Amino acid sequence: MKFSLRLPFQSLLAAVALIAAASTASANTAIEPVPRNGGPAQMHQDFVALAQKGGIDVLFLGDSITDFWRSRGKAVWDKNYADMHAANFGISADRTQHVLWRLNNGEVDGIKPKVVVLLIGTNNTGVETNGSPRNTTEEAIEGVTKVVQTLRTKLPTSKILLLAVFPRADPKGPPPGSTQIKDVNAGLAKLDDGKFIRFLDIGPKFLEPDGTFSKEIMPDLLHPSEKGYEIWAAAIKQPLADLMK
Repeated sequence: MKFSLRLPFQSLLAAVALIAAASTASANTAIEPVPRNGGPAQMHQDFVALAQKGGIDVLFLGDSITDFWRSRGKAVWDKNYADMHAANFGISADRTQHVLWRLNNGEVDGIKPKVVVLLIGTNNTGVETNGSPRNTTEEAIEGVTKVVQTLRTKLPTSKILLLAVFPRADPKGPPPGSTQIKDVNAGLAKLDDGKFIRFLDIGPKFLEPDGTFSKEIMPDLLHPSEKGYEIWAAAIKQPLADLMK
């Protein structure tokens, strides 16, 4: 008696295809390096050129909150970091996957900063314009963790001041009542190794005593004002000095 394996084999192929599709759908976008176009691409090239010149002792790395040291926080930056051989490699709207691509494509080649001040991950939380979630809490933690690991690999002598994701209450952030940012920060705190990586949560300093937001400090409920950048600079002054020793 002959048996046909055709149907079972076709079923197997269908099952494999379904598994592959499910795997792709569930892949963590926060850990897959992705380049950006337009202005961010040009900023990346500028950062690569700046890195090739060397002489960077303190590197600020992140998204728009770091980027805005150039605008809202410029006076505070000039006062606190102009004489520290500091560089600002922040790009607005960046997520962990974008920072990973930048790190893998020349932004830290040729430099050995004493300290990297890292603030990234807020754009991996919250929702897209269509209301769909960007990344889960676990995915966001994994994304920031991979950025930290990449920095440790590429800059083995550098210390990392890993800042907790700042609080936010803008429409694109996690919905009211969500603990996503708090939970992400709880996961990031575990990266503090007491030697090369120091985790620091300065988020409460931007809030009122009752935990509400002040538009004087965060006008759009996401990015600090000049006063907010003053709070940031004051909060990391001693930790940064300690790590630079």
